[in-house]
Amino acid sequence: MIRALRRAWYRADREAVAFGAMIGAVLVLFAFALHSVFVRHQLSLERAQEIARQNLDCLARNVYYEARGEPAEGQYAVAEVTMNRAASSRYPDSVCAVVHEKRWDAIRGRYVGAFAWTELGALAPPEGEAWDEAQRIAADVFYGRAAPRVEGALHYHATWLKPSWALERKPIARIGRHVFYR
Repeated sequence: MIRALRRAWYRADREAVAFGAMIGAVLVLFAFALHSVFVRHQLSLERAQEIARQNLDCLARNVYYEARGEPAEGQYAVAEVTMNRAASSRYPDSVCAVVHEKRWDAIRGRYVGAFAWTELGALAPPEGEAWDEAQRIAADVFYGRAAPRVEGALHYHATWLKPSWALERKPIARIGRHVFYR
């Protein structure tokens, strides 16, 4: 058997064998490169899905802590303001960054959160029907399945507050216990 292989090797056209080996090597390299592209694409997709999950969770928490107990319209409006801020060039780019944004308040002499609940420290974890509703509303707004309630609104406050910044903005809606502004 080995003798037959040797004889075949010495009688064979070595250029054809070398050409076949080169074609084989090119095909192996192409397959490896294609595999690498698909793996990289899959990792990017998984990373994007994880970021979307985190942003959706931040939006749901903001709806839950800011508007739990409000009518659904008010919860939708709070979610919409959060998304409007993420889309605005005046605020951070991601929902989580918007929710947890801190800005310097010269009057208080400290950084304050854009949303009051982010300053309260440890809160009870969201739960129950209110949490389920906040998650559903957040998903509707996050994925654009809900019609705008307060189009263009970037600010809101509770009706029992009278912040000085509200005098400089145009109120566009009062929903539940919140007033919304452009």
